[in-house]
Amino acid sequence: MSTLAVKLDAHAVDVSVDEAALHFILADGREISAPLEWFPRLRDASPSQRHNWRLIGKGIGVHWPDIDEDIAVSTLMRNH
Repeated sequence: MSTLAVKLDAHAVDVSVDEAALHFILADGREISAPLEWFPRLRDASPSQRHNWRLIGKGIGVHWPDIDEDIAVSTLMRNH
């Protein structure tokens, strides 16, 4: 029997925000999400503010400059 070795990499490579949730796509292919209600600044931001983000720390987190919000990947992972 063979086993597949999976290399976990919890760095964000993409981000999306919809009306209900924040979604991070990780380097290893996983997607993690959290309710937008957990992040009031992001929840109350306009769609254009939500879409203006950048990765920080080589993907350990995400920054939204228009609303001065930073969210770490570990924050979403800790709450799963």
